[in-house]
Amino acid sequence: MESSTVTLERAPRVVVVSPPFASHAQPLSVLAGGLAREGADVVFASGPSFEGFAARAGVAFEPLTVTRNANTGVARGTRQAPGEAERLEEFLDSTRRGPVSALLTQARHRGRDMLSDPEGTLAALRALDARLRPDWYVVDQLSYPVTLALHCLGLRYATFCPGHPTYVPSSDDVPFGVPYAWPRGIRPGAEQLAELHAAAGAVETAFTRRFADVARVHAPEARPTGRAFALASPYAVAFTYPEFPWLPSHPENGPSVLYGGHSVPAAEPEPGPEWQEVVRRLRAGHDRLVLIALGTFLSARDDVLALLVKGLRAHVPGAAAVVAAGDRAAALSSLAGPDVHVAATVPQRWLLGKVDAMVHHGGNNSFTECLASGVPALVLPFSSDQFAIAHDAERAGVARCVDPSRLDERSAGRALRRLLDAPSPGLGRWSRWVGRRGPDWTARGLIREMSGSVGARSAVPSVPRVR
Repeated sequence: MESSTVTLERAPRVVVVSPPFASHAQPLSVLAGGLAREGADVVFASGPSFEGFAARAGVAFEPLTVTRNANTGVARGTRQAPGEAERLEEFLDSTRRGPVSALLTQARHRGRDMLSDPEGTLAALRALDARLRPDWYVVDQLSYPVTLALHCLGLRYATFCPGHPTYVPSSDDVPFGVPYAWPRGIRPGAEQLAELHAAAGAVETAFTRRFADVARVHAPEARPTGRAFALASPYAVAFTYPEFPWLPSHPENGPSVLYGGHSVPAAEPEPGPEWQEVVRRLRAGHDRLVLIALGTFLSARDDVLALLVKGLRAHVPGAAAVVAAGDRAAALSSLAGPDVHVAATVPQRWLLGKVDAMVHHGGNNSFTECLASGVPALVLPFSSDQFAIAHDAERAGVARCVDPSRLDERSAGRALRRLLDAPSPGLGRWSRWVGRRGPDWTARGLIREMSGSVGARSAVPSVPRVR
């Protein structure tokens, strides 16, 4: 996969479909730019708010709505469909009660959210395909209605996994929504795990049944969808993740698997003189600088952000911090001072080139961006695949992990001091590995794997095109 750009008889037209979530649209748009640099004619299709992502990637844009949920950068600040704001608050409350509570809440929401309008999505993809006539698609693995629509329509697609590789289940051993492994400091009890396994299994059974029902109506001659959460491209699956040797293996007769390491753009634009001044001011009189950012949803956990700042001040002499606080920036403004800058949003990738360490929630973007920048991290996982990512980060020796549901000022300060004072033994190795991959490497691999029938628009074997 390390060879030069693939040479084709003509440029393939590729449509990259993203859900309307900033944390998904950002890496997908970077991959779209990589595909364009490798010679593809690329269209980025997502919610209207993400047209700017396409412009920055240098590709065409097509407005496409595939879910009623949305997150344009700060989840609470995004205009949501009726009921979605309430579910967001329910989720945030569940994270205060610990990991299993959060995962149980997500399992309940998953059953209602992930296939809300499959017929509407299928109709939208059919219309888009008739207008653009792409050779193939790239679809986010978590956009289940889009994957199902492409399956029913018999259209060629590659799968892009924006999170932990277990988001594409490789076996039936663990129900979807249960971490394949836990970090050392977070080990739920047997009863809690049994409850989580049962709830996740029930949601997956119902979801798989609904998948099959939709496919039976709209593509009765297509190959069976099988396990709904595992439905992915039979050609190529791209992970924006390191290829750790302990990860679950993939079937030998399955699609080509590409571990791209990260989806960070090669060049990050300067954010402006105001941020240059922030860094200069914080560095004046402070020999260490920490970035604290819990992602577009979990920035709402202002109690955790406050504990981190107080712990840093009390237990890490000579340290300063930049805090991304989302819609809680005003509420946390009293924490600001000569050693702390609080903002709603921050230029995270740019700041990673200026700081000594980062505190994040275990989201895959933050995890891989830290690796690409060679920055050690303290991981506070709250939900989703964050526990699996925290486990891998600990095992690889690139980060430390603490349980945010048990955090206090003292434990926060001690964890930050250990992070800054002790080396991360695996960081250099995995930073170099990630640096050799990236979105252009992934783009080359996808074009290679998908180029067998460029120009023919052939369907997946045994799957008829439905019109």
